[in-house]
Amino acid sequence: MAPYFTSNVPFSPSALRLCHPGSRHLPEGDQRWKSGKSGRALHQRCSFMTFSSFISKNGLTSSFQLTNSALPGVDLMIAIGVIVFVLAFLGCLGAYKESRCMLMMFFIFLLVIFTLLLAAGILGAVGEKTVNDWVRKELQKLTPLSNQPDSVKKDLDALQAELKCCGIIQGPADWTKPPASCFCNGTDTTTTCKGGIYQTPCADQIINLMKQNMKVVLGISFAIAIIMILGMIFSMMIYCQIGRKEGPTH
Repeated sequence: MAPYFTSNVPFSPSALRLCHPGSRHLPEGDQRWKSGKSGRALHQRCSFMTFSSFISKNGLTSSFQLTNSALPGVDLMIAIGVIVFVLAFLGCLGAYKESRCMLMMFFIFLLVIFTLLLAAGILGAVGEKTVNDWVRKELQKLTPLSNQPDSVKKDLDALQAELKCCGIIQGPADWTKPPASCFCNGTDTTTTCKGGIYQTPCADQIINLMKQNMKVVLGISFAIAIIMILGMIFSMMIYCQIGRKEGPTH
């Protein structure tokens, strides 16, 4: 399996808007499929995509690098797509052939996937605070910002300009001397601007961005869950209808 993400990906401010379900990554050593943490892991994909996009080619220290122990991203999405395709084919073929066995298999598989999706959503919501704390902890490793290499400072400048923030955890205090990207228009009413400098730490902006995108993720998950429920209902209706049809012949 190819590496999911490394620090060899250059920063792109627009990437901050791309926090979708296909994004990935968990902290190194996270046992994603153990102890019922898969839901929290799914939630953490989004958090990683949001702030890991500003890691530069010569990026950060080894303690902050993302590793291959992350969640499956693209590979997982491909696997899910294949499974859904097979299930759809199984359901259609079962209805066409009037095969109760195929329809029952279709129902069981949908029920299992629906249960996992529901569990992931619940655990992800419960683990939201843990994810936020982890994001702050990882970003804290960058301070003091003024001691970072020029390549990292350049990426932080781009991040601050994109999110209209300054510093990471404590705001402008994270810098010995705030860079130009921290300066704002004193008449700007859409952001916290005091003394011509953004006061909001970038960690807060990143977490807010995560929350906004998670609403989209939850909306998509809810729509998929509704489709699954309809699929289970229709498969059982056809299953019972075939059973009544075959009843008199036995």
